[in-house]
Amino acid sequence: MSSTKLLIPAEKLRWTCDPHTFDFETTEDLPDLEDAIGQERALRSIEFGLGMQGTGFNLYISGETGTGRASTIRSILRKRTASEPQPCDWLYVHNFKDHDAAVSLSLPAGMGSELAADMKELIEAFKEDIPKALESREYENRRAEILETYQATNSELFQVLEKECGKRGFTLQRTVSGLVVVPQKEGRNYTQEEYEGLPQKKREKLEKDGKELTERLNEVLRQVRESEKATKDALSQADRELGMSCLGHRLDPLRQKYGEFPKVLAYLEAVQEDILNNLEDFKPQAPQSQIPGLKMPRQEPTFERYEVNVLVDNREAKGAPVIFESNPTYNNLFGRIEHVMQYGGVAVTDFTMIRSGALHRANGGYLVIDAREVLINPFVWDSLKRCIRTGEIRIEDVLEQYRFMTMVSLKPEPVPLQTKIILVGTPWIYYLLFHLDPDYRKFFKVKAEFDSRVARTPEIMRDYALFVATHCRCEKLLHFDRSGVARLLEYTARMVEDQEKLSSQFMEIADFIREAAFWAQKDGHGIVNSADVQRAADEKLYRVNRIEERLQELYDDGTIMVDTDGEVAGQINGLSVMSLGDHTFGRPSRITARVYTGQAGMVNVEREVKLSGPIHDKGVLILTGYLGGTFAAKYPLSLSASICFEQSYDGVEGDSASSTELYALLSALSDVPIKQGIAVTGSVNQRGVIQPIGGANYKIEGFFAVCKSKGLTGRQGVLIPKANERNLMLHDDVVAAVAAGQFHIWSVETIEQGIEILTGMPAGARAKNGAFPKGTLYHLVDARLGRMAELLQKQEEKGKRKPRK
Repeated sequence: MSSTKLLIPAEKLRWTCDPHTFDFETTEDLPDLEDAIGQERALRSIEFGLGMQGTGFNLYISGETGTGRASTIRSILRKRTASEPQPCDWLYVHNFKDHDAAVSLSLPAGMGSELAADMKELIEAFKEDIPKALESREYENRRAEILETYQATNSELFQVLEKECGKRGFTLQRTVSGLVVVPQKEGRNYTQEEYEGLPQKKREKLEKDGKELTERLNEVLRQVRESEKATKDALSQADRELGMSCLGHRLDPLRQKYGEFPKVLAYLEAVQEDILNNLEDFKPQAPQSQIPGLKMPRQEPTFERYEVNVLVDNREAKGAPVIFESNPTYNNLFGRIEHVMQYGGVAVTDFTMIRSGALHRANGGYLVIDAREVLINPFVWDSLKRCIRTGEIRIEDVLEQYRFMTMVSLKPEPVPLQTKIILVGTPWIYYLLFHLDPDYRKFFKVKAEFDSRVARTPEIMRDYALFVATHCRCEKLLHFDRSGVARLLEYTARMVEDQEKLSSQFMEIADFIREAAFWAQKDGHGIVNSADVQRAADEKLYRVNRIEERLQELYDDGTIMVDTDGEVAGQINGLSVMSLGDHTFGRPSRITARVYTGQAGMVNVEREVKLSGPIHDKGVLILTGYLGGTFAAKYPLSLSASICFEQSYDGVEGDSASSTELYALLSALSDVPIKQGIAVTGSVNQRGVIQPIGGANYKIEGFFAVCKSKGLTGRQGVLIPKANERNLMLHDDVVAAVAAGQFHIWSVETIEQGIEILTGMPAGARAKNGAFPKGTLYHLVDARLGRMAELLQKQEEKGKRKPRK
């Protein structure tokens, strides 16, 4: 086959976008872009995930950074939530039965702040009304009447007892242990001697009377205690009646207002009961005594227990909430309980110090969080799964179990969770979670995958123009004319190295739009044209290609030895790609092969010194399969060959040089020289079929740069696999050189086609008799391998005939 038939014409070396494809003059004439570009699969998945109401149907939006994942979901949710109902407010109030807990309340949007205001107004009114009522004459008269009755009853009981004691010669005396009945003589107590000197009957009579009077005293004291309890109950009832007179007419309107909410009514009843039981707190407090030289904080009754902590206030919300939590720490996501240090270093807290998290604010709506951030923050992933599993948000102090001393804290009542959780992350994190965490499959059942490239269709190209228009309009940049948009599309095709695809890395594309607008403005242009886009590309390349230029200097001064002219047997130019993160470029390297008689087979120098990876080693081993299948039909393959990447001091990986190594090996076996002006890339299988590789553009441009530096001769070029033709998006200078006949690019499908181009000699096909035609390269290879096999066989026979000593 003639090599000219395998040449790729210049017009197929890149896709060129015709500006007249577009029907606009500038992007200023275009409307904004509404939907994501070319992500139909992802959009349908998102629509399903958002509409599916069921446990575990949360979403994972997968895709590479910059593919528009976050902006797309933001736009979709903004449109979707506008018509969805407002979620309710969430509040925390004091738990009057268990002070270490807090009660959660739910009210329609806006009513939470109303309840807080109503309670504040209510307590302020009580703080004014109750002290006045407590100081009123009616209340004082009522209390005085109750106390007088109590005192009169007690006085009467003791008077009767004292009279009875006097009749029997006893009296009541108060001692340290209380009231006792004591016998007397002539108005005074008996002395010990007098009492012991009494007759036996007299003493027995006194002891009997004393015992009876003591029993009577105990009965009186019991009656006094009952009277005291009744008095306290009467005073308490008076206080309640007083309190009810102040509370009733103010609480009744609240009961009517919140009558639809049983939990709020129960809370109001608890507030009423607590106020009635603590009316003394509303009285003016006496000044506290101070220690000289030390100012003590004044302790006054607090009314914070009657406040309402509005945890989530949705009165300003329009539709369902959408929360993008950029820093999903445990506290930011699930809420926290704050503490205040008081006098003496004591940390205290109450329900008013409970703070909401992103899950609370997103309740009834959507929460969007970055998957990586969730995983790197301690306790967050397990706690998030627990919330989904239980269907509630529980605010806890996760560090409590790790403290040396436990702090007294609250245990707020959990809030029911009704939130669609959306994780945004890379495919790698998705598969990591899918395989390593069994719970993940239960809680995130919907995957929406964003592709990094989209098919190039007229509709997609139009959408890209809309994207440019929207971006320029939002950031107040110079707009693009049709030639600028066309050049931008060519740049995106270059990003994915595909003439039929466009890149969907919109973060990088947006940056490039900004750069092109910057250079257009700097040059005084009112609109961004194709020249401005090309300058942005050139300037961006110049900022990052310093190392590429330094390597080019090594090629120019001969430090790295690569020939671009002449012919050498067993030597060929291979192509590789270097990636530095922000810049990728190709560079040629010399590959040599030496063959000699032996049975060592293929010796990969890189593998022997552990500089090659497993894929490269696999490519070298494939060569043995091809040689054996092609030439070892009549005799065993008996050769030793060494293959080496010259001046390679880094690791070698990949099989894209396997065809290059095979060409060098065939040249060394046949002793037919290879044209040094041609570089080769492509992998090969055991049947000699050339397989596609990656980085074709970088490899071609890397060798072109070396040839251009040393001088273009018109005989130079690159050999690539046929399947890589669609990946060509070469720079203009390469295309121009090919069009002028100064440089060539061939595409081949088999080793035979490639070796003919490299040597100018036909490869040859095996005839029916098993021989290759004379005058072909494979005939020379076959003859060389046959001689090697015969020589090796003779040496083995000679070794067998040698007598033993």
